[in-house]
Amino acid sequence: MNRSKRAAIFARLARANPEPRSELDHTTPFELLVAVVLSAQATDKGVNKATARLFPVANTPAAIAALGVEGLIPYVQTIGLFRNKARNVVALSEILVRDHGGEVPRDREALERLPGVGRKTANVVLNVAFGEPTIAVDTHVFRVANRTGLAPGETPEEVEAKLVKLVPDEYRLHAHHWLILHGRYVCVARRPRCGECVIGDLCEFRHKAVKVSGPVVAADAGASGRRKRAARGANTGGPPRGRP
Repeated sequence: MNRSKRAAIFARLARANPEPRSELDHTTPFELLVAVVLSAQATDKGVNKATARLFPVANTPAAIAALGVEGLIPYVQTIGLFRNKARNVVALSEILVRDHGGEVPRDREALERLPGVGRKTANVVLNVAFGEPTIAVDTHVFRVANRTGLAPGETPEEVEAKLVKLVPDEYRLHAHHWLILHGRYVCVARRPRCGECVIGDLCEFRHKAVKVSGPVVAADAGASGRRKRAARGANTGGPPRGRP
């Protein structure tokens, strides 16, 4: 994919959603950090339900540390892996109180030393809380980057490096939000909604699907056999052929 096409993709995503926002409810960097740690292998909706109960009671490192693991569990037990996440949230809160004056550090290395915080979480916090032009690569960003040809890579780290290098500067601040939301609601994993896609004509996915009078079929299928196979895959809910 060339530079002009990448720029056109982000220009369209920007026009469609000029000010994208995280779907995790938060009002402070610490609330965001806790929400992102809780969101691993969980939905934003589920995390928001849990933090809506938790944050009115405890939304600072000192308050979370005072709750302790057993005190925190009742608020987060509806989230997957809640016991391990509760331990991490309490432990990182204790470190913030002890080593950072109760503040979330604006430093990647310091963030990644916190329990439960990896590169993706650090990128989200740096971007959303502090306005750094980082790009967090979750499963949605990874899929969209590979499927569209925007920044193909074998690992999240490889995709991130390519996106940081290739996304035009004027779009980098919001790039990961546009890609996350596009992957979450349009370029979904099993049956991408290509007929609703604002970048459909720019996307290089070879097995694009379009809505016709009936099932989803492969837009590039030149032979009737390929069209039938694509239609059968759509009817059974199977994943589209080709790279995710």
